Amino acid sequence: MCGAPQRQQLAPGPAAFSVCSNKGISIITIKDNFNLSNDINSKIIAFAFALASEIERNLISQRTKEALAVKKVSGVKLGRPSRMTPKVRKLCDELNNVRNRLASGESKASLAREYGVHRNTLDKCLRVQEEKTP
Repeated sequence: MCGAPQRQQLAPGPAAFSVCSNKGISIITIKDNFNLSNDINSKIIAFAFALASEIERNLISQRTKEALAVKKVSGVKLGRPSRMTPKVRKLCDELNNVRNRLASGESKASLAREYGVHRNTLDKCLRVQEEKTP
């Protein structure tokens, strides 16, 4: 026997109920007092639960898609945030100045400290700009 407080917490679909009933497992919901065993009434109730759950999942998906579309239309940027922090963005904006200073003999480490980024970040910005420049 398997117990659950509410039927919404079960709703695995007709296949799962069928597996349980074939193994002789009865499912009982405590709140609604449904006893799902290996009879035709239980199969009908299980099918109804599965159908209701599928409809609920579809409605949730539809509401989510609609909300995302509204946000997108209103100009909200969706998705994962950019990895570029304001410091890195400032560094990338001033890369020509950084290149000139490197050419005049300043070290990458001192420039990185000045911009508040790691030396490797400075190297990466320089490499990315070189790849973009034809």
